[in-house]
Amino acid sequence: MGTAGSNLAGTLDGLRTRFRAGIIAKKTTYYLSLGEGDGEKWTVTLTPAACDVQPGKVKDADCVLKTSADLFSRLIAGTWRPGVADFLPGKIRTNDIDLLKKLQLAFGL
Repeated sequence: MGTAGSNLAGTLDGLRTRFRAGIIAKKTTYYLSLGEGDGEKWTVTLTPAACDVQPGKVKDADCVLKTSADLFSRLIAGTWRPGVADFLPGKIRTNDIDLLKKLQLAFGL
């Protein structure tokens, strides 16, 4: 795993401590595609009481998020909030905006 993958692993690992129980009503799986390199594909599974973060791709995710590792890290750090202008040119792509908003709420982003 390269440096980008290592930094991303640390960022994602930190999400566990920020998880807010009770935001997610039922088990929801997120696939994060944050680049093409090693360590840039992740699965986040949220339940009403727990958060699980694993490297790799899940077969049938409820929500897919595709963006750069840099933008995702900035989102987690609180230095960037996605807006409509980010979706139009494809800086960030998802199959479910509402579930993406729930992901943000579940971690206080």
